[in-house]
Amino acid sequence: MPYLPHTDDERREMLAAIGVESIDELFAVIPRRLRPKTYDLFDRVPAPERPASFDIPPGMSEFAVQRKLHTLAAKDATDLVCFVGGGFYDHFIPAAVDALAGRSEFYTAYTPYQPEMSQGILQAMYEYQSAMCRLTEMEAANASLYDGGTALYEAMMMAIRITGRPKIIIDGCVSPIYRKMMDCYTSNLDIELVTVGPDDGSTNRDELKQLVDEKTGGVILQNPNFFGVVDDCTDLVDAAHSAGAVAIASVYPISLGILKTPRAMGFDIVTGEGQSLGLPLSFGGPYLGFMATLKKYVRKMPGRIIGATKDSAGRRGFVMTLQAREQHIRREKATSNICSNEALCAVRAVIYLSLVGRQGLKNVARMCAAKARYARERLTRITGVEPLSDAPTFNEFALKLPVENAAEVVNELIEKGVAAGFPLGRYYPRLRNALLVSVTEKRTKEEIGMLAEALEAVL
Repeated sequence: MPYLPHTDDERREMLAAIGVESIDELFAVIPRRLRPKTYDLFDRVPAPERPASFDIPPGMSEFAVQRKLHTLAAKDATDLVCFVGGGFYDHFIPAAVDALAGRSEFYTAYTPYQPEMSQGILQAMYEYQSAMCRLTEMEAANASLYDGGTALYEAMMMAIRITGRPKIIIDGCVSPIYRKMMDCYTSNLDIELVTVGPDDGSTNRDELKQLVDEKTGGVILQNPNFFGVVDDCTDLVDAAHSAGAVAIASVYPISLGILKTPRAMGFDIVTGEGQSLGLPLSFGGPYLGFMATLKKYVRKMPGRIIGATKDSAGRRGFVMTLQAREQHIRREKATSNICSNEALCAVRAVIYLSLVGRQGLKNVARMCAAKARYARERLTRITGVEPLSDAPTFNEFALKLPVENAAEVVNELIEKGVAAGFPLGRYYPRLRNALLVSVTEKRTKEEIGMLAEALEAVL
C-alpha cells in the first residue's frame, strides 16, 4: 500500500482554509483546453466520457499496474535499426561494464564528500581523470560534469574567468542543442554570444577569424562538428590565441582513437559528451560531461579534482584535491553552481576504456569511420541523394534528399523498422531537405543495405 500523507478529512480542511470546495475549483484558473483529458493512465473510463478534471481516480492493484505498464512498454519501437546520431550514439557496450558498475560499492555510492571514507570511488574518479587526460592529451581533467552541453557552458564561463572578457565566439557547426543550452544559461548574464553561421556543414573560417578581437574571451569549436565534418582547427586556435582568447573544443571521445587530439591543435579547454563510453542511449540521460584543460588553468576549472598522495605511513591514498563549488566555499567564490558530478557514469566510462584499451579504441574508431564511408557511398547511389558537402567526416555525414522535408521521410522509414537519421531542418531551417546519418561499429553491411533499400523505396 503506498504511503498517502493526507486523509480525505485533511484535504477537505486544507481546501476550506484557502476558500475553495474542490481540487477542480483550486485549479479553475487553468483553461479547460489546457487540462488533460484524464488522469486515469489505465483507460478505465471510455475516452469520450473522460472529464477534463484534476480529480485523480482510485488506485489499482500491483498486478494490474504491472500488466498495464508492460502493455504500454511493448508499444515502444525498441527494435529499430538506429542510424541516429547528433551527439548521442548507439555503440556496443561490453557486458562487463554493467557487471562491474552495477556492484553495490559503486552503484550506491554518492558523491564523495569525506575523501578519507571513500577510497574506492575516489580511486575510480582518479583513474577516470587519468583516462580523459590520455584521451585528449591535456594536462588535467575534473571528476566529471552533468553532460556534454553543461560541460561546454562551464568551459565558456571558465574562459571568461581566465580572460576577464565577456564576448564568446561560437561556431555555428557546434551542436545546436549545446548552443541552445548556452543561450538559456546566459540569458540573464552580461555575456555576448556571437554565432558564426555554418558554410554548408563546415566552419566559416574567414568570418570567424574576422570576429575574433581584443574583446573576445573564448572561441568555441566542435570536432567532428554537428554535421559530422572532421577538421584541423589549428589555424582557428592560433587566431584565438593571437587575440588573447581561450580556445575551447567540444569533441566526440570515440573519434579521438584516430583523429588529431585537441592538445595537438593547441586547444586550452576540451569538453565533450561521454555517453559513447559505455553509457546506453536512454531518453537523454543520465549522461556524462567531461572536461580537461592545461595545468595553469586548473584553479579556474569547476567541479572536483581527485589527487593521489601518501599517508603518514607511506601508503598510497586518494584525496579530494579541489572542489571549488558552492557547497564547499562561499557562493561568490564558487566557480559553478551546476557542476554536478556524474560519478556512476564516470565509473562506467573508465571501465569501458579499460576494457577496450588503447588499441581497442582505435579499432572501434576505424570501424565507425569505415562503415560510415561505405554507407555514404551506398546511399549517394540513390537517385537524387547527394552529400551536403565533400568535406571529410568520421562516422556521421549529412545528405540532401530530393524532397522538401526530410522529417517526413524519417517518419515513413520508422514504419519500416529503420531510424534513418536526424532531420537537420529542426535546427537549420534552410536544410529542411537534409538528413544527418550516423554509423557506429554496431551497424552491419546488411543493415546499411536495408536502410538504402528502404530510403530508395520511400523516395
